[in-house]
Amino acid sequence: MADPPGCCSACATCLLCPYSCQWITAKKEKRKGLRTTKYDCSWFFFLFCVFLFTLVWLYFAIIILNDFHNFNEFIFRQRKLWLDWSLVLLIATAVLISYSSVLLVLALCLQLCGHPLKLHWVHKILLILTALVVAAAFTGLGIKWAEEWKSARISLQATGPFLHMGAVGGMTLLAWPLASFIYRTRSTGLRVFLLVVYCAAMIALYLAPLGITSPCIMEQEQLPPKPALVGHRGAPMLAPENTLMSLHKAVDCDVEVFETDVMVSADGVPFLMHDEELTRTTNVQAVFPERAALNSTAFNWTDLQQLNAGSWFLERRPFRTVQSLSPGDRREAAKQRIPSLGQALEAAKENNISIMFDLRPENHSDYQNFVNVTLEVILQSGIPLQQVLWLPDGFREDVKQQAPGVQHVYGRKRLENEEEPVLHVNLPYQDMSSEEIRQYRQDNISVNLYVVNQPWLFSVLWCSGVSSVTTNACQVLKEMKHPIWLLPSSTYFMIWIVVDCFSFLIIIWAFFLMKKCSHRRRPAESETDVLLTKINSLMQE
Repeated sequence: MADPPGCCSACATCLLCPYSCQWITAKKEKRKGLRTTKYDCSWFFFLFCVFLFTLVWLYFAIIILNDFHNFNEFIFRQRKLWLDWSLVLLIATAVLISYSSVLLVLALCLQLCGHPLKLHWVHKILLILTALVVAAAFTGLGIKWAEEWKSARISLQATGPFLHMGAVGGMTLLAWPLASFIYRTRSTGLRVFLLVVYCAAMIALYLAPLGITSPCIMEQEQLPPKPALVGHRGAPMLAPENTLMSLHKAVDCDVEVFETDVMVSADGVPFLMHDEELTRTTNVQAVFPERAALNSTAFNWTDLQQLNAGSWFLERRPFRTVQSLSPGDRREAAKQRIPSLGQALEAAKENNISIMFDLRPENHSDYQNFVNVTLEVILQSGIPLQQVLWLPDGFREDVKQQAPGVQHVYGRKRLENEEEPVLHVNLPYQDMSSEEIRQYRQDNISVNLYVVNQPWLFSVLWCSGVSSVTTNACQVLKEMKHPIWLLPSSTYFMIWIVVDCFSFLIIIWAFFLMKKCSHRRRPAESETDVLLTKINSLMQE
């Protein structure tokens, strides 16, 4: 098989060697009479599928970064080991996608140069292992972190139009090696099959925008107000979570609500703490090593005040932003103590922000007393009760009687036959669709969704009309003056038509050029066939 014009022997050799792991020149490969067999084609198809598989996993890996801090906390509670596992995930994913991408590019270039696709057995084993690793990752995601499938569906509202354009571009580029193969192969059935599959795929892609919906496809004047920010345990990327420093950093980020978690000490003092154990966010293992595994509520307030609640933040660096802290912030973080609820309420009152909290643990035998003690502290603090957002469901009726001014936030959707109207709901962002958010907004129900850290997700919820979001990244979302993208439907329609038409013209051009190249090769191939026929006749005589 002759080389197409422009594909030199040296280039072909450089492509062939890493793909086949056989360091032979292109001329030697021709003398051996190597051809691409159906077996080789099946391995190329498998390579293409593995590439798409890893590409989809790369997309998932990027999407789940929004919630990865929860995974880090989960691993710490299970193994007492802190590590930013998102780095491990991204590095491993980058290696897999890079490997399959390089092999695919080599295969396509070899096809354009007219050389056989003899994939080496080492690559075959590695491709199978890549597929198994990605399959295991998806399986683990489905078993342990099933809500991320909902996150992926939501992400398509932000990325759908751009994924469509990328897919059209990728399939358009694929027309060159496909046309080269079709004009080179002698099997009519295979030609027809490949053309039908490719045309069907392109038609589906060209019409895909008919099924793409996004709340950000709207006119500028229809954009709802920017959602208010709720600081998740304060500003945990800038200060140790659930500390007064974190509260003040959240105020600097213009948050309207400080969201926290409350426990009650053994001697009846409500304090801020998320985990049931103190090991993650304090130095309890150094101060009280024999009691480190006890529940937080087993410690009295005097003991809790001996613990440092900030040094862990500098040592473990739960977020990458920790390394960019100023020396002054580092010194302040290192001195943080566990604050009481009374101190947090005083700080919230001084800074005129609301405070929303969960009271933990809800399965405690003395939970009713926890509620009463917490209410007593709230009433004694002097904070306006409308600035207190009450999340716990337990003994809610008692709370309404003792502190009628407190705003009640429900961790569920409204019911059909509500005795009292639900005015505030607090839900995971995966649990509400854009349509539900719009309906709640029309019914004057405040919707707060958590935890929203990535700008793409904030943009989708902003376009949907959500009232507020709970976030770890208040310093990032504060700077957003508008969604990442906003397109009027007419503009998107125009982009869609232009991209599809441009793609169609390039595909026609690719097939036309490859056909011309195939005609140039045919005379040389015909002369070779005649010569071989004459030699064969002479040998028979």
